[in-house]
Amino acid sequence: MEYLKIIAFTHKQIDLKALGKLVICDQTLDDRLRNIQSKLNIKEIFYVGTCNRVEFIFTSVDVVDKAFITHFLTVLDMGLPAEYMDQFVENVSTYEKGEAFNHLLRTSCSLESLVVGEKEILAQVRKAYEACRIAGFTGDYMRMIMNRVVKTAKEVYTHTNISKNPVSIVSLAYRKLRQLNMSANSRLLIIGAGETNRNIAQYLKKHKYANFSVFNRTLEKAECLAKSLNGKAYPLADLQSFDKGFDVIITCTSSVEPIITEEVYAKLLNNETGKKVIVDLAIPNDTDAKVIRNFPVHYIEVESLKEIARKNIQERYDELVHAEHIIDANIKDFELVLRQRKIEIAMSDVPKKIKEIKHTAINGVFAEEINTLDDNSRAVLERVMDYMEKKCISVPMVMAKEILVKNS
Repeated sequence: MEYLKIIAFTHKQIDLKALGKLVICDQTLDDRLRNIQSKLNIKEIFYVGTCNRVEFIFTSVDVVDKAFITHFLTVLDMGLPAEYMDQFVENVSTYEKGEAFNHLLRTSCSLESLVVGEKEILAQVRKAYEACRIAGFTGDYMRMIMNRVVKTAKEVYTHTNISKNPVSIVSLAYRKLRQLNMSANSRLLIIGAGETNRNIAQYLKKHKYANFSVFNRTLEKAECLAKSLNGKAYPLADLQSFDKGFDVIITCTSSVEPIITEEVYAKLLNNETGKKVIVDLAIPNDTDAKVIRNFPVHYIEVESLKEIARKNIQERYDELVHAEHIIDANIKDFELVLRQRKIEIAMSDVPKKIKEIKHTAINGVFAEEINTLDDNSRAVLERVMDYMEKKCISVPMVMAKEILVKNS
């Protein structure tokens, strides 16, 4: 794990609204990571962006200091104003080697989450890794890292109570929503068809809410979610002309600018004057602050859920100890696995060399003698050579691993 590095911007040091400035949209992610790889000494990399953290997991021989982070953010080219750049550089968390692996495990097991015990983070990390793997940003090393991450997280969720009665951001938001005693006939506008909105929409459907209108930039995704809810789908561009009214807006998009502006909200009201509900789970918020100030609104956002989340940390404190024991055991085990893999890579040329020796022996050194053998003798010799070839390939590998285990 000598070259494993992590640059992390999280809810622990950075305000969630400011954190949103670092969220990378899917359309530009590949170009930004490709730029990072080409201009910095980085071999493998993947990016994780959630509602409360932005992290870059990568391999590099360079030391991750303030100069490196400043250069990293500059090359990332997020168009950050100087004051934000300074804030991020001063409040970043960096991890290297074993500490980086430990942090990644703790994050994927939800020990570092805003709400300890929520399982969504593992799915988010896996999805983020898979997208970068398919795009060619990761290789064999990150594959091994992620295999161990998934194994460890599953053990933690299975063998501890850390996720018992989980209270994720989605479920916290849903509970807040239910406390408002909405009618089952409430008109719900879902803006964004990503994982967060899909999850909260399924909560609502389960509790018999049925009047859904789904808006999304990609109409196909809106149609997919709307179909599962027996609702109607619209392109996001149609939001400001929607005239069927609403009681609740649930929004979570990756937009860096507010989706629900004063003008859009006024049109959506369609001359209705009652107090509406907005559940905004986007980072940065999809709702313009002027909407909250100038209209009667029950407003639920990620920031408002933080205090409830803090209480969950205390309630689940005892389970953190058990989870950390599982993580420590997996780190020790993985160190051996990693050394074994290094042996496999180092000895990867052995099969080829053995085959070359066999070929030279049969067709060169002993060719004349072999040609004098009858068919039966030649067949026996070939079986002996095949047997020796397999043993000469497997025995050194097995012995090397056994020696490694014994010395460990």
